Amino acid sequence: MEEAIRKADVLIEALPYIKRFHKKVIVIKYGGSILGEEKIRKGILEDIVFLSFMGLRPVLVHGGGPNISERMRALGKKTEFVEGMRVTDEETLRLVEEELLVLNGLIVKELNELGAKAVGLNGKDNDLIQVEKKKVNGGKIDIGLVGQITGINTHFLSEELKKDRVAVVLPMGRGKDKKDYNVNADEAASSVASNMQAEKLVLLTNVKGIMRDPEDTRSFISTLTVDEVSGLIENKVIQQGMIPKVMACVEAINGGVKKTHIIDARTPHGLLLEIFTDQGVGSEIIK
Repeated sequence: MEEAIRKADVLIEALPYIKRFHKKVIVIKYGGSILGEEKIRKGILEDIVFLSFMGLRPVLVHGGGPNISERMRALGKKTEFVEGMRVTDEETLRLVEEELLVLNGLIVKELNELGAKAVGLNGKDNDLIQVEKKKVNGGKIDIGLVGQITGINTHFLSEELKKDRVAVVLPMGRGKDKKDYNVNADEAASSVASNMQAEKLVLLTNVKGIMRDPEDTRSFISTLTVDEVSGLIENKVIQQGMIPKVMACVEAINGGVKKTHIIDARTPHGLLLEIFTDQGVGSEIIK
C-alpha cells in the first residue's frame, strides 16, 4: 500500500507540470555513443512516448557521429574535424545521410512499437531545415558541405505535431543553391526549439551535467544563467565537448525558448524527472 501511495504522490507532483506543458513543444536532442546503447535508448524512448501521451508535443533531433565515423573507418576514409565540425565532401555526405537514415528508421520503429505515432523527417525535405554553406574563419577554411541554419519550416513541423505525432528529425539541410548539407545536431535542435518557440530544449548526454570540477561529483551545477556561461567557458569550467552543447542552449534561450536542460541519458527516466519533478536531475540554463 505504501508503495502505491508513493507512486500516487509522484503523479500528483507531476500534475502542475502536465497542465503547464499541455500542447507545448519540447525539443530533445539525442545522439553520440549513448544512441547506440539499446537499454538506455529504450528508456529514453519510453520517456518520450510518455510525454506524448501526457499531451506534450515532443520533437526528437538525433545525431549519429560515432556511427558515421565507424562507417568511414571501415571504408578506409579519413575523418577530419575543424572546430568540432566534420569536413564533408560529397562521398562523406552520402555516408552521413545513409547512417542517419538507418538511425532515424530505428528510432521511429521503436517509438511506434512502444505505442507512439512517430514520423521520421529528413531536414533536407520540405524546406524543414534551410541552410547556407557554413563559413569558417571568414570563409578562409573550406569544410565542404556543412550547413549554417538560416530557417526552419515551422508550419510543416507544426502540422505534423498537431496530428499527435512524435517528430524524429534527421539533421541535414538544403540550401537555396539546391545542394544538400550536413548539419550539426546540437545546432539543429537549438534552431528548431527557437523557431518553434519551444517550452524547453533538452540535450541528452553521457555526463551528469555541468561540473565545476569534472572529477568531483559534488561540484555539479544545477542552475546557471546565460550571463554566467561566458565566464565559466573563459575559466575553463565548461570546456571541450560541453561548449557546443552549452552554446546551443544559450542560443535557444536568446531565441525565446523558456528553459534549456543538459541531462545524463544514463539516469533512468531522467527526462521525466527533469520535466515533471520539482528537483530535476540535470543542469538547467535559464535567462
